[in-house]
Amino acid sequence: MMNVVTISTTGPGLYEFTDDVAGLLHGKGDGLLTLFCQHTSASLTIQENADPDVIRDLQAFFERLVPHANDPSMSFLRHRTEGPDDMPAHIKSALTQVNLSIPVQNGRLLLGTWQGIYLFEHRDAPHRRRVVVHFAGD
Repeated sequence: MMNVVTISTTGPGLYEFTDDVAGLLHGKGDGLLTLFCQHTSASLTIQENADPDVIRDLQAFFERLVPHANDPSMSFLRHRTEGPDDMPAHIKSALTQVNLSIPVQNGRLLLGTWQGIYLFEHRDAPHRRRVVVHFAGD
């Protein structure tokens, strides 16, 4: 099974889409689910979905770690064609991941109790991000 999930973003942040993925597994058996983000300025992560402070803190950390290109600490950056958030978005994507693998049993994601699947948007403007979802199993 292969599908594409489209996630609309409104700017930087983490967008949970666990339910979208889980819904695609109805009637499936055991196997491995692979997710792949088709973008170079967004990424994927599995994170806590119980306390929203975790998501806020992660976003704040990455904003401090890799500020916009117009920050004096980022004056070494050359790629500025698409604005001051573009190259920092590529760096954040390189520091995180664009693919995930999740085991599936009886058509259910084997995530931990407080785990959710997130798209991590690194750009300021709204985007429509595509994530390829592939299930291999019985």
